Amino acid sequence: MFKQLLSCLLLTLLLALPAAAQQRIMQSINSNWLFRRDEPQSTVATAATATNWEKISLPHTWNAHDVLDDEPGYYRGTGWYQKTLQVPASWQQRRVYLYFEGANQEAEVYVNGQLAGRHAGGYTAFSFPISQYLKFDGEKPAGAEVLVKLTNRHNPDIPPLSADFTFFGGIYRDVYLLAASPVHFDLDNYASSGTFVTTPAVSAEAAEVVVTGAVSNEAGQARRLTVLTQVLDAAGKTVARQQASLTLKAGEKRPFRQALPRLKQPHLWSTTDPYLYRVVSSISEGKTLLDEVTNPLGLRWFRFDAARGFFLNGQPLKLIGTNRHQDFPGLGNALPNALHEQDVLLLKQMGGNFLRVSHYPQDPTVLQACDRLGILTSVEIPVVNAITDSEGFFQNCRTMQTEMIRQGFNHPSVIIWAYMNEVLLRLPEGVKRDNEPGRAYLKKVNQLAQQLDDLTRREDPARYTMCVNHGAFELYQEAGLTKIPQLVGWNLYQGWYSGQLQGFADYLDRHHRELPDKPLLVTEYGADSDERLHSFRPRRFDKTTEYANAYHQFYLKAILDRPFVAGSMVWNLAEFSSETRQEANPHMNTKSLLTADRQPKDAYYFYQAHLLKTPFLRIGSRSWNLRSGPAAGPDSLFCRQPVEVYTNQPAVRLQLNGRDLGTKTAEFGVARFSVPFGNGMNQLRAQAAGQPGEDMADIEFQLLPANLNSSKLPFTELNVSLGDERTFTDPQLHQVWVPEQAYAPGSWGYVGGTVYKLPGERLPYGSDRNILGTDYDALYETQRVGLTQFRLDVPDGEYEVTLHFAELEAAPAAEQLVYNLAGSTAASATPEAPGRAFIVLLNGQALPELSTATSLRPLQAVSTTVPVSARGQRGIIIDFQARTGQACLNAIQVKRRW
Repeated sequence: MFKQLLSCLLLTLLLALPAAAQQRIMQSINSNWLFRRDEPQSTVATAATATNWEKISLPHTWNAHDVLDDEPGYYRGTGWYQKTLQVPASWQQRRVYLYFEGANQEAEVYVNGQLAGRHAGGYTAFSFPISQYLKFDGEKPAGAEVLVKLTNRHNPDIPPLSADFTFFGGIYRDVYLLAASPVHFDLDNYASSGTFVTTPAVSAEAAEVVVTGAVSNEAGQARRLTVLTQVLDAAGKTVARQQASLTLKAGEKRPFRQALPRLKQPHLWSTTDPYLYRVVSSISEGKTLLDEVTNPLGLRWFRFDAARGFFLNGQPLKLIGTNRHQDFPGLGNALPNALHEQDVLLLKQMGGNFLRVSHYPQDPTVLQACDRLGILTSVEIPVVNAITDSEGFFQNCRTMQTEMIRQGFNHPSVIIWAYMNEVLLRLPEGVKRDNEPGRAYLKKVNQLAQQLDDLTRREDPARYTMCVNHGAFELYQEAGLTKIPQLVGWNLYQGWYSGQLQGFADYLDRHHRELPDKPLLVTEYGADSDERLHSFRPRRFDKTTEYANAYHQFYLKAILDRPFVAGSMVWNLAEFSSETRQEANPHMNTKSLLTADRQPKDAYYFYQAHLLKTPFLRIGSRSWNLRSGPAAGPDSLFCRQPVEVYTNQPAVRLQLNGRDLGTKTAEFGVARFSVPFGNGMNQLRAQAAGQPGEDMADIEFQLLPANLNSSKLPFTELNVSLGDERTFTDPQLHQVWVPEQAYAPGSWGYVGGTVYKLPGERLPYGSDRNILGTDYDALYETQRVGLTQFRLDVPDGEYEVTLHFAELEAAPAAEQLVYNLAGSTAASATPEAPGRAFIVLLNGQALPELSTATSLRPLQAVSTTVPVSARGQRGIIIDFQARTGQACLNAIQVKRRW
């Protein structure tokens, strides 16, 4: 509320200033908007008289919450925004614009009932002049009723058509009101600054700076003007200047070009020293300043080499960084600028030097932060998965590419403009690679790529072009998409979606062998990791932290071992929304180095150990600070579990509660220990051997007795995930679910049955479907089928048993997501089952029948809690008696009451 009031106050003060003091005003107008969802056929007339508006402030999205619920899909339709502006009378002779940093994805903007403009595409800025719609009455302010009709519907002529991210609707970035003198730098140049800074030649000895643009005279008479450009250093001192005089007729727009005097011994911009100059361009008439624009200037030169990688300012530099999406939990994509900046800072703190701004241009704050912090970038338009063979689609792509380049032109952090991502991943219906429609489609994709590449080189010949492909090498070769761009990016997931880890290294070598003259970047790689899931036998696609750790350790080594790999970008910086995804964490893509709320995962620390130049030491699995496991033996009071410590130091010494566990040599940034955790709180203390610096972590351990009748370690509680090899930790309920085990006398476990597994090799066990009615999908996605008993040899006493079920077979069809690379993209269902009905007996007490005809609905979480008495040293015996099909159990909890 304070921020909104302050914004309104600043706007009021600015609007009250005398006209002579105003050259150009640009002020956000994010506060006090109204919003309502509406029908697609609604008009400005019906919207203006509608009721039931919701009070909101920008940034805003209407999909902040429905993308995370259990209902398939999310609202992709029409929304209206409304705001009332009071434009001061002193602006009558000014040129007034509405400037939108981004609104997804088709916008119509009305002012006082009249259409000011339309814009297609959700990820680039746009602006419309509105002076002609303002009606002034003498010295009274002009009222401006702004209505914005917006839709995020699917439109085959607007990219993206489909993608592994959510297409949030709304005015989700800032909106500004801009007022300029009738004489001004070009305000109608694709929402750019209207001035463009180039550096034709830069070296350590000297730098050339050229500024181009256009000056518009919308006054009613000719004007004699001076255009002045100055370069200011970081201290504000003018280090170069150039001016020109020109006379513009009324209504004339004229381009200009100013080459400034060479800067000698320039302070270069680099990733370790991101020094910024400022370029200030102004228009004056006599001593009166009419307009002024400021742009950042970073003096650097760079090149890519197919054999030796990337060079910045003549020095080799391995580009290591991440991709980034623009959403945050609870906010959708409507982020305040501070959260955009925080993401770039987190990348810098990791030691990264590169950001692939994927898969679309993002908030201007992102590139501004990259300029300041020294992060090199690639930016791309959202042509993802496929194209539409239509002139409308091609034209929108060309317009987006132009908008992206001109709006981001003056950012020194940008070194690559890209235009396609995995565009052959989803072929249209009926199109196959080897049929005539397929060949025609590949030809159209090639034509679009060539048009976008040619356009980019015309717009900005100083930067590189890139097309990003998925791992179908021959297909992209056949389409010519490895030949057109200057750089080729590969999104590679060997050892995750398919194959073995070694396939990644083999793929890099193949590119270098078959495309020896084409520089290579690994533009995506990653493995999903749910911070709640852990395994000491990690397997591909199990979503555990441990598999993701092994994956990143293999990939980074392969990248660093190959000088010809210019750079690599982890997919992704942080977990992000992908509404169509199901699996253990529904509606989210969890391939990332940070959780959705930006908490580091182990892999983040691993990269810090390799990228930071200062001493670094960090105990891994810090978020796994609640663990459990069985005691090492019947009389043991500890459980051994592995712990990794990430460091750039040679060796690490580890202590547990003050007891020395020894010193381990760090191998590729990782020192590995086997830690004997005891029941209760365990404090780990790591020190770099012979070096200053240490790290500490407190881990609470719930030790399970190996013998449930142990007097040394009394039984209190057990939570088991059936059909599972992973540990699931629930910090909210303070529970740890351990993987199943077979029953052994004196202990606990299942008797009989098999692990449920979907056909195919992608999942090691369990299902990949969203389980309804629960936040613990991972527990319900695995089960043991055909078991006859579950036994616990607990002491006599009173217990509470909770049984968890979910019907995983005969599930309704669901789209097979194309990015899972599981074959067909058609609808698929889990195998048909003949139905299931069974009885559960707890120590002989029968529960009501569980049946797919009644209580066991497909993909629906079901649980029941039953008090049980253990008597006569018999423990707890849970019998499963199948009547139709096989009995199943997904999870079980047993808790001693007294």
